[in-house]
Amino acid sequence: MITNWINGKPKEAASGEVFDTINPWSQTSHDTVALSGQEDIDAALDAARDAFDSGPWPQMGFGERGALLHRLADLIMENADELAAADSKDMGKPLSAMLAKDVPRTAQNFRFFADHARLSASEMYPTDSGHHAFSRFEPAGVVAAVAPWNFPLMLESWKIAPALAWGNTVVLKPAEDTPGSATIMARLATEAGFPDGVLNVVHGFGPDSAGEMLTTSDKVDRITFTGESSTGRAIAGAGAANLVPVSLELGGKGANIVFGDADLEEAIKWSNTAIFTNAGQVCLAGSRLYVQREIYDRFVEGFVASAKKLVVGAPNSPDTNIGPLASETHFKKVSGFFDDLPAEATVHCGGPAKDGSWGVHPTIITDAPPDARICREEVFGPVVTIQPFDTEDEAVAAANSSKYGLNAMLFTENLRKAHRVANRLRAGTVWVNCFFVRDLRAPFGGVGWSGIGREGGTFSREFFTEPKAVVIQP
Repeated sequence: MITNWINGKPKEAASGEVFDTINPWSQTSHDTVALSGQEDIDAALDAARDAFDSGPWPQMGFGERGALLHRLADLIMENADELAAADSKDMGKPLSAMLAKDVPRTAQNFRFFADHARLSASEMYPTDSGHHAFSRFEPAGVVAAVAPWNFPLMLESWKIAPALAWGNTVVLKPAEDTPGSATIMARLATEAGFPDGVLNVVHGFGPDSAGEMLTTSDKVDRITFTGESSTGRAIAGAGAANLVPVSLELGGKGANIVFGDADLEEAIKWSNTAIFTNAGQVCLAGSRLYVQREIYDRFVEGFVASAKKLVVGAPNSPDTNIGPLASETHFKKVSGFFDDLPAEATVHCGGPAKDGSWGVHPTIITDAPPDARICREEVFGPVVTIQPFDTEDEAVAAANSSKYGLNAMLFTENLRKAHRVANRLRAGTVWVNCFFVRDLRAPFGGVGWSGIGREGGTFSREFFTEPKAVVIQP
């Protein structure tokens, strides 16, 4: 059974209720999970509050807290197989991807924020009056962290690592589809020496369940959420009701612009990675491709060939590039886009699996009109549309036509063009001739329907602390 983790100990739900967690490859339950109710949420929040108000965690020096965060990172790597298996069973991610990318990046998140907090400097403000004025960044309190199912372990750590590094305590609710790794990580935090109540995990669903109970509580000082835009709106409302700051990283419909002077081979390689990684279940996915007309036919031909080489199969097979979609519900959602394709759309490859699995093969679509549903809405699957363009202005206008603005990509060998277009794109991150290359100091977040706020480096510090001005009489 996958339990809650409250005040340093595994806890079943007070009601004794459980729900099943489904392996999307076998389509069967592989474990039961504690179904939290209000009593469990209150217990976790009270534990976090006590640990913050009376415990040693906020009063520790950055070096002492950082050492514990580094120890947790060590334990994550030492238990990589267990953590990788948990996410793979819960959401179908290939084990090879978990071990090569997600687990190491999770450990790196804790290491980075431990060191960043320790090395960060506050400001001193010279005054004409001779007063000594300076800033302090003090922990905000109890953080409610709600994580998504597409990168469970890694995105859980992205939320809790900076919160913990700056002295906050955390109640984490993982997605109901992917509960396993969160409880393991909380157990490892206790093994690392974290004081009881510093990191708590509660399981359950969203509306009328653990998610709503947690984010509407007046015991919370910060809310950080990654997930769908519709859920983000509800959480923003909950935060507003209690005047609680909220950080929202929401959906995306990333534009990928390939200019005629791009290195064609590199553009195809990165475009493949940008849409087919994690079966397209990536908020940063480059799902809208715009290719300059002079290379359009060659690009499509090469891109389709690259997509057909990807293997869709069992997550535990070393040959698998793409596993099943994370749940039956999500498979039905993605499959529904194929039912709504306009008649003029051309499907070059891919589509939902016909073998009864929840897999979707890498799909490339051309000739769909820009106002078609497939071109406007976030599919969150391995599905990309391609449209030709003639001029730079046309490409920028098309890229900026979406209500989402999480990220964009562009491919060109012209440095002036790269700077010019990157400046004009309405997106939180712009990658030039690459994809998903991250510097954890840089701001991460989106505009429009893609969210509110930024996290990463000093941006995480601003969110997870209460900046304070101190002025001392000379």
